[in-house]
Amino acid sequence: MVKFLSTAFVFLATVSAAVTAPSSLEKRAQCQSTLNVAVSVAQRLQSHYFNSGNGQYTGGSLWTDANTVEDLHNLMLANNSDEFSNVAAQSTIGRAALSNANWNSIINGSNDDALWIVLALWKIGDYMGARGRDPTPYNNAANSIYNTIAGQWDNTCGGGVWWSTAHTYKNAITNQLFLLTSANGYLRFRNADWLANAQKTWNWLSASGMRNSQGLWNDGLDSSTCRNNGQTTWTYNQGVIASGLANLYAATGNKTLLDQAEITLDATIAHLSSNNILRESCDNAASGGSVCNQDQQLFKVWTIGLWTKHVQYYLDWANDPARTAKYSGFLFSQASGVFHFGTNADDDIGSVWYAPNAGGSIFTPKTSASGLEAHICTAKYGPCNTL
Repeated sequence: MVKFLSTAFVFLATVSAAVTAPSSLEKRAQCQSTLNVAVSVAQRLQSHYFNSGNGQYTGGSLWTDANTVEDLHNLMLANNSDEFSNVAAQSTIGRAALSNANWNSIINGSNDDALWIVLALWKIGDYMGARGRDPTPYNNAANSIYNTIAGQWDNTCGGGVWWSTAHTYKNAITNQLFLLTSANGYLRFRNADWLANAQKTWNWLSASGMRNSQGLWNDGLDSSTCRNNGQTTWTYNQGVIASGLANLYAATGNKTLLDQAEITLDATIAHLSSNNILRESCDNAASGGSVCNQDQQLFKVWTIGLWTKHVQYYLDWANDPARTAKYSGFLFSQASGVFHFGTNADDDIGSVWYAPNAGGSIFTPKTSASGLEAHICTAKYGPCNTL
C-alpha cells in the first residue's frame, strides 16, 4: 500500500550551515529523521536486491549498480555509520578495483558507464579515507578508467568524448560526466591536464547546441549534422551538468559557471516537474498508462533521483547558503513525494513520485536507489521537517 500525502509540502527553508572545504563536505549538519528513512530504504535495497555472491543487484546493470554503491557510501558518510561497509569489497566494481582487473572487458566499450564507475570508486575512496582505511586501490582504478576515457575525445563535431568506443554518437550525458570527473579529479589530485580537460569540455558543451531554448539539455547530437537531435531532456542530464559546473567553479573561482548551472536547474523545476515533484517525460502513475518503452523502463525511469544526488554535489561545491535556500524546499518536495507516493509497504520505491501509484509505477533496485538519493540529498540540504 502506498503511503499517501496527508499534509501539504513545506517548500522553503533557510540553511545556514555551509560547506567550507572539500575534506569536510560530509560533515555538514544532517537531518537525522530523514537519514533514518534513507537507512530503512537502503536496508530493504540490500536485503531484497543485492547478491553478495556475484556483487550485483538483481534487475540492475553495470552503471546503475555503480550508482547504487556510490549512494550507499554517500549515505554512510552522511550518517557517520558503517552499516554497509562490506559492499565495497563485495560489489562488482569493488572486486575489480581490488583485483586490478581488466576494466576494458568489464566496461565493454560503454564510455558513459565507465565515468559513472569513476564517480562510485572515488566515493568509496572518500569513505575509506574517512575511516582511516586505504583508498588507494579504488582511486587508482578510477584514475586509470578516467585516463582511458580521456582518450575518447576527438574533433568530430568540433570535440567531445564519444558515447561508446564504437564512435557512433556524441551525447550530453557522457560529456557532462567527463566535465564532472575532470573537474572533480583536478580538485582531488591537482592534475593540471584534468583541469584543462574540464575547461575544454565546458567550452565544447556550451557551444554544442545541446542545451535548448528552455535551458534544458537534450540527449545528444545528430550524427550526420552535429546539431541538437531534439531527443528527450532526461532529468539526469540537467543535474549532472550542474555538479560538473560547480566543481569547475571550485577549481577556477569563476562564479558565472554557477549561474549557467542554475539556468538548467531552474528549467528542470519549471518544465520537468508536476505537483512540484520531478517527473520523467515517460512517467505515468495510471495503470497501463506508462509511455516508457523497454529501454526507458530498464535504464531511464530511475534517473530523477540522479538529479537530486547531483544537486547535492552542486550545493556542496557552490558553498553558498543563498543557493542552498533557493532549492531547499524543492528538494524536500522530492523526498516527501518519494515517501508518500513512491514507497510501498515493503520500503521499495517505485518510479513515480509526483502522484499516488495507480499501477503505472515500476519497482526495481534502480528505482529504490533513485528514491534513496532523494532522501540523502534532502537530509543534507532540505529543511529538517517530518516527511
